[in-house]
This record gives sequence, C-alpha cells and structure tokens, in this order.
Amino acid sequence: MIRILKYGEVPNSEIFARTEPTVNVADIVADILATVKRDGDKALLAFTEKFDKAKLDALQVTPEERAEALSEIEPKFLEVLRRAATNIRRFHERQVRNSFILNEENGVVVGQKIIPIDRAGLYVPGGTAAYPSTVLMDAIPAKIAGCREVVMVTPPQANGKVNPVILAAAEVAGVDRIFKVGGAQAIAALAYGTESIPRVDKIVGPGNAFVAEAKKQVFGRVSIDMIAGPSEILVVADSTADPAFVAADLLSQAEHDKLASAVLITDSEALAMAVNTELEKQIPLLPRAEIARTSIDNNGKIIVVDDLKTAIDVANELAPEHLELAVDNPFDYLDGVRHAGSVFMGKYCPEALGDYLAGPNHTLPTSGTARFSNPLSVDDFIKKTQYTYYTKEAFGRVAEDLAYFAGKEGLDAHARSATIRLEKN
Repeated sequence: MIRILKYGEVPNSEIFARTEPTVNVADIVADILATVKRDGDKALLAFTEKFDKAKLDALQVTPEERAEALSEIEPKFLEVLRRAATNIRRFHERQVRNSFILNEENGVVVGQKIIPIDRAGLYVPGGTAAYPSTVLMDAIPAKIAGCREVVMVTPPQANGKVNPVILAAAEVAGVDRIFKVGGAQAIAALAYGTESIPRVDKIVGPGNAFVAEAKKQVFGRVSIDMIAGPSEILVVADSTADPAFVAADLLSQAEHDKLASAVLITDSEALAMAVNTELEKQIPLLPRAEIARTSIDNNGKIIVVDDLKTAIDVANELAPEHLELAVDNPFDYLDGVRHAGSVFMGKYCPEALGDYLAGPNHTLPTSGTARFSNPLSVDDFIKKTQYTYYTKEAFGRVAEDLAYFAGKEGLDAHARSATIRLEKN
C-alpha cells in the first residue's frame, strides 16, 4: 500500500528520498566492452546467441526484412505511428537553430556555425518490452538536425527477427540502418565500430542497467544523451481532481519497473485517501500488477501539503521526470515550475500523451537531473563551431591589449604571437 505523508510532520529526508538501483554491473560491462572492441562482429554474434538466444548469420536488418515487417503491421497502427510522427516532427522542427554572423565595423567578423553530427546511434529496447515510440522520439530529432546517417541497434527475438513494430517505426522515422544487437555489446559496437556496425558520434536511447552502465563507460569516446534512471511521475492535484484519473496516471509509470517512482502531492487529505483506495482497486486489474505493486509499495508516496504553492515547491525540489498539474487553471502554476523534465497540464492530459502522441520528446532527465539537464531534442544532434576574422588594421588596434592580457596569465608565447605581428608592420 502506498505511504501517505504529511509535509512538515515527517523528516524531509523521507519526503525527498529516492530509491536508487543497487546492482553493480560495472565489471561485467567493462569485460563486454573490451571483448567487442577486440573481436568485433564475432563477439556480437556470440553475445547475441548467449543473451538473446538468437543464432544469427548477419547483424544488419535487410531491406526485405524491413518490407516484411511493414506488411505485418495493422494498417490502423501504421496510421497512428504516422500521426504521432507528424506531431513529433512539428514540435521538433521549432527547435532548429540557425548559424549567425556578426559583421562588426572596422574589419572584425565573428560567427557561429551549426553543424549536425555525422552519425547518430539509437539504442532501442526490443526484448519483452518493445517501444516503437522510442524509435520515433530518438530518430526524428536526429533526422531534423540533418545527421548524415542514423543507425539503430535493437536486440532480436529468439527467431532472429526484430519485432516488426520496431521496424515499422524505423521506416516511419527514416532510420537509415538497423542492426540486430542489444545490451552493453550494442553500445560497444556503436562506440568502437565493428566490421558491420559503423562507429557513431552520439548514442541516445534508454535501456537496462547494463546499457546505462555501458553508455557511462564509453562517454568521452562518444557523446551520449544521459544516464537514465528508473521512470518517475509526480502528480500535483487539488481537491477537484478525479481520484480514478490520478491513480491511473500514477500506475502508468509504476508498471514500467519495480524501481519506478509514482508520487502524488495534494492539498486535500480526502483526495489522498480516495487515490489510495483507487490504487488498490486498479492494481489487481493490470497485466503487470506485480511490477506495479512493488513500485507503489516500495517507492510510491502521497504527500499532503497545506496549499498548492507548497506543492509546487516540493515538486521543484524533487525535479521529476514527468510532472502532471491535475488542477484547475494549470497555467496559473506553470511559471512556478522550475525543475521538471516534461509538464502535463490539466485533468485531461495524462503523461501517456507525452509518451506517444503529443509531440514533445519522451526521453527525459530522471533522478532529479531535471535540475540541470534537458529533454532529448534537435540540439542533441548538432554541434557548434565558432569562427573569427580580423583584418590587419583591426588586429593592430587590439594587439597590445592582447599581449598585455596574455602576459597577466604568464603565457609569453601567447603574448609573442601578438607582438610579432606588430613588429612586422
């Protein structure tokens, strides 16, 4: 049963506590990375047979396999995928940055170029839980950014095929190449390259503890999006919220993972009790009831506060991945939200809208990192290069200041690079 806590009557350490994964897979992952770096495709095929029970002759998904997968998809699902992709494109197209140039007077030009990364690598889970939504959310911003190639890795099923819904989403999103490999070994392939799989410049996408650890270990050789923790939802609700809606929304994240966190903050003790009752009604009805039950019992909380301003303050301190404002006039509270991955406004805007259809990205900062990091966006697939131009006359006007500044840092060669040009005049 979920805990009900009265803010101000229990220690803040209990209010703000988070359950952190305790499994340590660093050494196992390091061995996998080293093996793939050394043995390439041979290692990938061996790991795929060991972990996914799939014996493969080749790693790349063929055009024929992609076409076959499309033919197996229900037309209605394909239509929904395309509708979701349209919304995701429309949102992310507004994120595109432009290069700029400043033509200053007297012979000075400075500017910044926006350049897409050459190759993006997408990790997409594909085992017991297949997430075509992740394909759309990760691939579409990369394509909008202008990446030359978008490469996807995803574990195969035991029959050696990729789940057709994953391949269908890849077709809709425009993924260039797809490979049948998952786990830490897939991250290694993207980071180091193998005979079949090209090395990428950035790896994005969620995964289990092995995938997260592998991304952490290869960071620096390649860029990554984030180290994602367990799923989180925080609902701020007033007395007018429907307890059945709130409970359903909490469970939408609790069913992800036994470590997932579902939190309600409310100024209504009556709503707190009603939501608790609804959770007990709804959990047994879920196919993933065991996972949801563990999440709610171990990590779930209902925090009762005196007023909604306090609720927003507590929410900011928790900095959740997903924040729902299930209140009247939610836009009145939006300015007060400082730390949240994505905000869902009103009583008819469940977090699931953000997972699938609305358009904003669902790859979000977790574990309180919304205090300083961002949702996945087009920005993740670009880099910036600065440039500077001075004419001879313009440089002559600043050379002495430049040499003086360098001298203050004790860098005489820096200063000399300025004064030598003055001496040649």
